[in-house]
Amino acid sequence: MDDCVFCMIADGKIPAQKVYEDEKVIAFKDLSPQAPVHVLIIPKKHIQSVAKLQSEDKDLVSHIFVDVAPKLAKDLGVDDGGFRLVINTGEDGGQTVNHLHVHLLGGRKMTWPPG
Repeated sequence: MDDCVFCMIADGKIPAQKVYEDEKVIAFKDLSPQAPVHVLIIPKKHIQSVAKLQSEDKDLVSHIFVDVAPKLAKDLGVDDGGFRLVINTGEDGGQTVNHLHVHLLGGRKMTWPPG
């Protein structure tokens, strides 16, 4: 997607503070952090939202949650104390960039309800 800011970050057209990258995903620091640790994990493949996932995306979703998120939590020092993973979906769900992304937040006590 030519006008998708996250696609442009994944393609290296827009700089970001990367903390992880592999052939399927990239993770980078959020520009407006809501916690001491706040990174976004995005697939390099453009997927608009959770609502637009296809069965062919199962391996990608598994990779994000089984491989990448736990590794990042450990690398960023929040695995022992705990962390939160958030996916906003659609306008009413708080999604502001129409590219699937997972927020990894940690480094402080999280409150409930979140918003």
